[in-house]
Amino acid sequence: MPRKVKSGLIQLSLPKTEGEGTIEEIKEAMIEKHIPYIEDAGKQGVQILCLQEIFSTPYFCPGQDSKWYASAETVPGPTVKRMQEYAKKYGMVMIVPVYEKEQAGILYNTAAVIDADGKYLGKYRKNHIPHTSGFWEKFFFRPGNLGYPVFETAFAKVGVYICYDRHFPEGARALGLNGAEIVYNPSATVAGLSQYLWKLEQPAHAVANGYFMGCINRVGEEKPWNLGKFYGTSYFVDPRGNLFAVASEDKDELLVAEFDLDMIEEVRSTWQFFRDRRPESYGDLTAL
Repeated sequence: MPRKVKSGLIQLSLPKTEGEGTIEEIKEAMIEKHIPYIEDAGKQGVQILCLQEIFSTPYFCPGQDSKWYASAETVPGPTVKRMQEYAKKYGMVMIVPVYEKEQAGILYNTAAVIDADGKYLGKYRKNHIPHTSGFWEKFFFRPGNLGYPVFETAFAKVGVYICYDRHFPEGARALGLNGAEIVYNPSATVAGLSQYLWKLEQPAHAVANGYFMGCINRVGEEKPWNLGKFYGTSYFVDPRGNLFAVASEDKDELLVAEFDLDMIEEVRSTWQFFRDRRPESYGDLTAL
């Protein structure tokens, strides 16, 4: 019997930004903007929904203003608990990326995973932290320390990779070896330097590891940083590298697609990449 899953990705622009309210007001405006899209996903029967990177705030990393530390919160915490209510209401797994505060001065770029019954399953912390080309992320985030967990949800085994992580095949492989059937990559990436990689790297991960991916990007420009245009084009890609659903470049959107997880078995039975790996020959990779 086919293992069909209906999944959704939400890409949104900011309703408020720096200078248009307090940090709490800016966060509340962004959460409120998401709610109709979350409700729409639930009403459409979406089973797994992923939000964009640090979904509740501007992507403040082009600056180096410590006041944004105040936007971080515990995980689970107020925002995750709020999303648990929607997950339970609609029987919908949710991936909720937020700015996490473990304790004073220890902050992470994190995604919480909530099961379809509203239960908090755990979290992924972004492992690879850039500090280049206007993304001064080491000012805001510590590197993740939870490895590459895979979460057994009601509908699929789900892994998370966040934005800059996508440039590193090692973690993508670890997620596959850990059993991921779908890997979600919530991102915040602007037109320019890395745009040509957006539809290249993640299909390559999907092919190399034989899983589906849901890849999310913001839309619009975010003042006062004006780093560039977040170009959307969120998409789903299958284990053969086919982009089978793609969102627009410049508008707020809920992208919904249905796919059959049985394709994973079919593809891996043809391309035996996991069988033919030679881990005993890769030692130098971690020694360099």
